[in-house]
Amino acid sequence: MKNNKTALITGASRGLGYALALALAKNGWQLLINGRNAETLLKAHNELSKHTKVVAISGDVRDEIHLLQLRNTLRDQQWQLDLVVNNASALGVSPLASLLEHPVDNLHKVLHTNLIAPVSLLQKVQAHFTDQPTIINISSDAAVAAYPTWGAYSSSKAGLDHLSAILAQEHPQWKVYAFDPGDMRTQMHQAAFPGEDITDRPLPEEAALPALLRLLRAEAPSGRYTIDAVA
Repeated sequence: MKNNKTALITGASRGLGYALALALAKNGWQLLINGRNAETLLKAHNELSKHTKVVAISGDVRDEIHLLQLRNTLRDQQWQLDLVVNNASALGVSPLASLLEHPVDNLHKVLHTNLIAPVSLLQKVQAHFTDQPTIINISSDAAVAAYPTWGAYSSSKAGLDHLSAILAQEHPQWKVYAFDPGDMRTQMHQAAFPGEDITDRPLPEEAALPALLRLLRAEAPSGRYTIDAVA
């Protein structure tokens, strides 16, 4: 990956989003990042800024004003986007609940965060794309497997996969990836299994990040990719 490129990464204050941001920062990429928790995002910003120029704006991707703030930042910085990573996600209630017991207001939150917000963000920042941008929508194995109690999250990621495929058809000059990082030892994954030991899962930087970086370097055709497929 070349230096002097620019990436927008949502949910970049921790987990895979932060791991990717750090890897890109060390390679000279300029970064625009967001996260819901301002304090956690500030810590990420301070670490990433040791390597590159970073603008961090805290907010929820469901907030249309926040998405416009991201767009306006690109305009003010006069940045063109080489890469957009829709990483911010909502799991649902914890412990997970069956579909017929899942609170409807939380269903709205999950579907908005994981399915609607990525499209809304792309609509707002597309004027700042380079000629051949890369779009990465973070998916899940839950998008293709029917796991009981994962209905809200699974359906949102399945929809995101299909939206990614359609976006690739509508913009064949772009690289559009739905990337399944597999199980990871993250705060969100722990919330899916409250009270359980998940230390057997790899940290994001141990498996998912190397695969994601290989995918970027390979400039593979648009599509859905898993860690194994990239390897």
